[in-house]
Amino acid sequence: MVISVIKEEKQYRRLFLAGIINGIGDRFSSVAMLAMLLHLTGSGMAVGVTLAIRLIPFLFFGPLGGWLADRFSRKAILISMDLIRIVFALSFLLVDSKEDLWIVYVSSFVLAAGEAIYAPARKSSIPRLVKKDHLVKVNSLEQVMVGIVLIGGAFSGGIVSTIFGANVTFWINAVSFLGAAAIIATIVFPDKVETKKTDKEKKGNPLSTFKKVVLMSAPIQLLLFCEIVIASMNGIDNVLISVYAVKEYQLGDVGVGLFYGALGIGLMLSFLVANRLRNYFLLTGLICLMLEGTFLMLLSRTHLVIFAFLMFCGAAFMSGIGNACFDTILMKEIPEEHQGTMFGLLATIGNTLLGISMFLSGSALQFVDPRSLGLIGGMAFTTVAIFLMAVMSTKAYRRKGTI
Repeated sequence: MVISVIKEEKQYRRLFLAGIINGIGDRFSSVAMLAMLLHLTGSGMAVGVTLAIRLIPFLFFGPLGGWLADRFSRKAILISMDLIRIVFALSFLLVDSKEDLWIVYVSSFVLAAGEAIYAPARKSSIPRLVKKDHLVKVNSLEQVMVGIVLIGGAFSGGIVSTIFGANVTFWINAVSFLGAAAIIATIVFPDKVETKKTDKEKKGNPLSTFKKVVLMSAPIQLLLFCEIVIASMNGIDNVLISVYAVKEYQLGDVGVGLFYGALGIGLMLSFLVANRLRNYFLLTGLICLMLEGTFLMLLSRTHLVIFAFLMFCGAAFMSGIGNACFDTILMKEIPEEHQGTMFGLLATIGNTLLGISMFLSGSALQFVDPRSLGLIGGMAFTTVAIFLMAVMSTKAYRRKGTI
């Protein structure tokens, strides 16, 4: 089934391959870079600062990336961002001591800024490269891509860095950007769509466009609320993966890789269900959100490693199906000429809230034990899903139209 979709959508196949290549390269580099920081400083402070720096650019460059995607060639944006990031990916090779930490901070900021511009251009390219009736299949393949990157990057990156050294991973990252740019250069974007977008471009800043699009669609309003809640709660999961592995199960770095691998497996398996969906995307997505919360609650209660691994797989499986459903709705509901702007602003909101959530979650662990915090996060997902399904059942919502 995966192969048939990839074969039929030739242009997306190249975008998919480019995403895997630069995604794995970036994960390799991130693992090695964070390990290098711990080695040089002996403290988690530098790691925390670097992680914060990687999120800040989305606040400023996310809207810019969306604005650019709606006004200029998305192909040119994708290639340019990959090529520019090569130099900064290699700059980590120059770091030898604490005095060189500024290189890590500056390069991390630029790399994240490049991703903030790259992401909305890539995502808004998908509806233009694939058939409309293949959108849900392709969006489910996007979850497969994330799974492959998690397994091939986060899990394998630490092994490669340990065996061959951090410098090798930095070179791999640079080469991956070059390879991705070369692949994207072969993608043929529909000229007619690009011309139509340029000719009909409307004036107005990104925020006014965002407000107008949100107000015109009830499903988008529901999804915006859902995205805000998910981003606000996902910080708990991001923090707890390492805490569960190291402190709760005493597995060390191997456990971190094991649990990230479980997430990757769950996301890849989600394709088996998501690509078969034909309608009721919003309801299906909310049911998956509720079940994801259920898995997270069960995870917070178990003391068996194998069961924890399965709960991570289950949560990611539901998350992958839900994400495919939500992305498909957005691509169908948002007018084509505004998709870049909308995806850029949604990424900005999501990453900003994720950063705040991670900070608050880390702080909360000083007062709340990890399992209680995990239970709270799972309950929040489930409660919000049930609430939104109740909203969908109201007459006022049905009058506006549903998906």
